[in-house]
Amino acid sequence: MNVTMFIPCFIDLLYPQVGISMVRILERLGHKVDCPELACCGQPAFNTGYWHESREVAGRVIEQLHDAEVVVIASGSCGAMIKVFYPELFAGTKHERMAQELAPKCYEFSQFLVDKLGVTDLGVSFPHTVTYHDGCHSLREMHIQEAPRQLMAKVRGLQLIEMSQTVCCGFGGTFSAKFPAISTAMGDVKCSLAEETHADYIVSSDSSCLMHLQGLIDKQGRSLKTIHLAEILAPS
Repeated sequence: MNVTMFIPCFIDLLYPQVGISMVRILERLGHKVDCPELACCGQPAFNTGYWHESREVAGRVIEQLHDAEVVVIASGSCGAMIKVFYPELFAGTKHERMAQELAPKCYEFSQFLVDKLGVTDLGVSFPHTVTYHDGCHSLREMHIQEAPRQLMAKVRGLQLIEMSQTVCCGFGGTFSAKFPAISTAMGDVKCSLAEETHADYIVSSDSSCLMHLQGLIDKQGRSLKTIHLAEILAPS
């Protein structure tokens, strides 16, 4: 099928290897991939209460995506914004119908592979012990929990050890800017839970969470590393 990728701004600017990995995986599976040049999905302004400003940004996104056959989003956070919150954001506006029609065509990457394509085994290996971080938007808004674990279960040499608790990493986008002390404390808890597993890597489908955690890990001199799920699944 024709797959339109939505690459979040922070992945485009800071973690392009994540987007490249996703494109390589989808093309290897035989799909045609289009990556339109899009800006932010509008979530920071939306979360902060500036809905008018958010619509100005998100309106350009929705106009470019609404004709897509399927939209695969490289982040559960941005995925939730487009799939779950766009219909709310654009209710009563000229983009209301577009938002409602776009929502069912949107998938987070791991969700698309498992639930839409029925793919779990990509024939790759990653001989490391990992623990998985469920991003809050992925888990609570997109209801994604099993898909990334089904994909990791088929990776040769990968051993998944779950953390004892499922908690927020503390990033929350603008939350970390407004409440840095609370954000850091939450991140410390998350890093400690991950460290208790003795894993080599924290894996997630959300680069924004991993950015926050890797910053804390580096500052505190912990031995953990972070990696996006797509980087593990991409063909070598």
